[in-house]
Amino acid sequence: MEIQPLNPSHRESLGTLISRIDSFTKEEMEWANLDVDRALQPGNREYSVLVSVQGDRVVGFACYGPTPLAHGVYDLYWVAADPDVRGQGIGAALMSAMEGELRRRSARLIRIETSATEAYGPTKGFYQALRYVEECRFRDFYKVGDDLIILKKLL
Repeated sequence: MEIQPLNPSHRESLGTLISRIDSFTKEEMEWANLDVDRALQPGNREYSVLVSVQGDRVVGFACYGPTPLAHGVYDLYWVAADPDVRGQGIGAALMSAMEGELRRRSARLIRIETSATEAYGPTKGFYQALRYVEECRFRDFYKVGDDLIILKKLL
C-alpha cells in the first residue's frame, strides 16, 4: 500500500471505490465525487485528496481542506477504505498522512463533522481511537433522530 496525492489517473478507480462504501448514501456518494472532481481542478486550493493505492487500484481516500476564515483550521470531508480491505489500517494510515501534511502547513486544528446514526457508530469509534474528541452535538441536525457530531483534534 502506498499513500499519495490524488492525480487524474486515480479518478476512475476512486469513483468505483466511492460507489462501494456501504455507509455512504447515494447523495453522499455524489458529494464525495464532486469534492474529488473539485480537487482535480487546476488552481484548486480548497480541496486536497490523499489516496491509498494497491497496485493500480485506489483502496482508500481522505479529502480535506482549509476551513474558510479560520486561521490554521482544516476540515476533513471524507475518509473511507474499500470494504474488501477495511480493518487493515488504511484509514488510520490516511489520517496519519493527512495530519503530517497539515502540520507541514502549520495547521493547528482539524474539525470533523459526522452523523450520530447507528451506521456511523464504527466511524465515530475510528475517530476516537485516533484521539479526535467530540466538541459538540447538534441534535436532530440532518433529520429528526440524526444528530450532527463535531469532533476535533489539536495538532
